[in-house]
Amino acid sequence: MRHNKKFNHLGRTSSHRKAMLANMACSLILHKRIETTVAKAKALRVYVEPLITKCKEDSTHSRRITFAYLRQKQVISELFNEVSQKVANRPGGYTRILKLSGTRIGDNADRCIIELVDYNTTYTEVKAEKKAPARRRRSSKKEKPMTAADAQAIVEEAVEIVEKNLEATGEIAVAEEPPVVEDEAPKAEDPQA
Repeated sequence: MRHNKKFNHLGRTSSHRKAMLANMACSLILHKRIETTVAKAKALRVYVEPLITKCKEDSTHSRRITFAYLRQKQVISELFNEVSQKVANRPGGYTRILKLSGTRIGDNADRCIIELVDYNTTYTEVKAEKKAPARRRRSSKKEKPMTAADAQAIVEEAVEIVEKNLEATGEIAVAEEPPVVEDEAPKAEDPQA
């Protein structure tokens, strides 16, 4: 049974998957950004974030643990020297996945970029420039209710504005009442009808 086994196998054997994720993690640490598929990026995030958390404590034990996963001395030194200083104040979420439009030509897989958050200057500058919204309180004064006279004044102003607009367009002649025509002699009703 596969109860509670949720990780993506990515269509590979265990040894192939571990080697692939180790290579991708090394590339991500060295280059700070790589392009891959969305499924691989999500699997890589789960793989590499605990290693970055481990690098915050620079001890022989944590170096040996991360070396067991990554197997490259250059990457370990980069991780513990550069990356650990950048992520020292960050409590987690060291990577960001940015989905790309379009799919890969060969197999129609969704493409994305996975990057280390603290190395993308575009997003960190925008975040720094963004101001916190001003907090507003509700006024303790209650607005006084509108009286009938105020409502009547508003209605009269609206009627005047509408009349001026209609006069300007020539659709209606305002202030002229239609003439009343009175019949001088009432018509006699037809008795046959």
